[in-house]
Amino acid sequence: MDDSLPPGHHSTETPARKAADRANEAHADLFLSPDWPAPPNVHALVTTRAGGASTGPWQGLNLATHVGDDPAHVALNRAWLRAQLPAEPAWLEQVHGTDCVVAESAGATGIADASVSFEALQVCAVLTADCLPVLFCSDDGKVVAAAHAGWRGLLAGVLENTLAAMHVAPLEIMAWLGPAIGPQRFEVGAEVRDLFVAQDAGAADAFVAHGDKWLADIYALARMRLRKAGLTAIYGGGLCTVSDAERFYSYRRDGATGRMASLIWRA
Repeated sequence: MDDSLPPGHHSTETPARKAADRANEAHADLFLSPDWPAPPNVHALVTTRAGGASTGPWQGLNLATHVGDDPAHVALNRAWLRAQLPAEPAWLEQVHGTDCVVAESAGATGIADASVSFEALQVCAVLTADCLPVLFCSDDGKVVAAAHAGWRGLLAGVLENTLAAMHVAPLEIMAWLGPAIGPQRFEVGAEVRDLFVAQDAGAADAFVAHGDKWLADIYALARMRLRKAGLTAIYGGGLCTVSDAERFYSYRRDGATGRMASLIWRA
């Protein structure tokens, strides 16, 4: 991939920029590619923390502006990412809610936890560091979407709202579950389990007792909700952000940390 900057940024030769370029060139595996049978015109990727200009607890390719990282470093990271994409991503101001906005009309920073696009080359994006990113596309490749699902948003219906916003029959949509906190690391209180079980008794299968707490399987919870909404084509899951410090940021593991981006668009 070409790691040059977009037009207007060619002269940004600061030490941080040079360090970022060297780091990016040294890493062959900067992105994860979803393993799903998406139509050939649908493109998706997930960034890792490899490369990037950020230092300290944000070391790597941090793409979030709200986590205390040096804004100049985040700007460099976003500029590098932008050079790999067909357009600037529709960045969201995520609030652990359920709103899904249309990416092409969301403005600079839509306040929402999901976006959908009906136009070519419009990049939907969500930022995560333990919460579950879910990417969607229609079987005909005409509609794509991305959702950010922490347990609160998952419980409140962010995935169902995203599906509704796509205006496609659920049986004609596929979903991919990206890197998130794994079932051996996601410790929650009984009140969280009770909330899920109150909505669906079957959700109890996604929790395992762990002392006076519970270990929650956010992948299993998401699959249950997607299946209940009518989806049968569900892929991904199994990549634990907490357990893989080399590739992933994790708020649960580190506290102060960066964010990865999960992005999807269609040609």
